[in-house]
Amino acid sequence: MSVVLMSVHHPRPDHRAVMIESMQRFGAAMAGNDGFVSSQILTDSRSDALVGIATFESREAYDALIPLARAAIKDDPFEIWLVEPIETMLLTAV
Repeated sequence: MSVVLMSVHHPRPDHRAVMIESMQRFGAAMAGNDGFVSSQILTDSRSDALVGIATFESREAYDALIPLARAAIKDDPFEIWLVEPIETMLLTAV
């Protein structure tokens, strides 16, 4: 069963571009690996939110690949870039 990681980010206006670049690195770190389906960055037209969506073939693929993505952004100063903590959800179909 596929798994979707959804992360909601609220960047400070002057850090929006670097937050998008960070989210791109997060997805790129997993690209091309077995079990990774896709990633994309969406913007909410009603707020400042950036939403990252990453889809995996299975929970096992997520567990294997997420360390690569986290390593790609480990030094990013989110406490400076964001106005509130990142909200994440790990979703599966019902």
